[in-house]
Amino acid sequence: MNINTSLELNTIAALAGKRDHLCVNQGDVIFQHGELGDKLYAIVSGEVQLNWGDHGVEIIGAGSSFGVGALVDPEHRRFGTAVALCNSELLEMNREEFLFAMQELPMFSLEMMDDLEQRLQRLKEQIAHR
Repeated sequence: MNINTSLELNTIAALAGKRDHLCVNQGDVIFQHGELGDKLYAIVSGEVQLNWGDHGVEIIGAGSSFGVGALVDPEHRRFGTAVALCNSELLEMNREEFLFAMQELPMFSLEMMDDLEQRLQRLKEQIAHR
């Protein structure tokens, strides 16, 4: 986990307050492509597989966040399917908390963009090597 990802997770944890973690079991579908989404998730422990259809598969672990696309998409649709690869703990952030963090915590915005850019680069490399 790099420092930016750790800071992003800390920000999400702080904004999530004292909420319980969402515990998911291996094989649980967290969300599916095309569904409406009103939360993003940060992985506290465990791993999640993101299936992007023809665009590849991504495996992310503790410190990474996912699901932000539905918060910024005008129709709030999920772009991929997220499945727990093992028993995992997740933090949730709703749209209002996300927008607050983006507006009031500039470092959170930079951390999230950095994380998304790194993940996009890995997906591009994965697709190029097919």
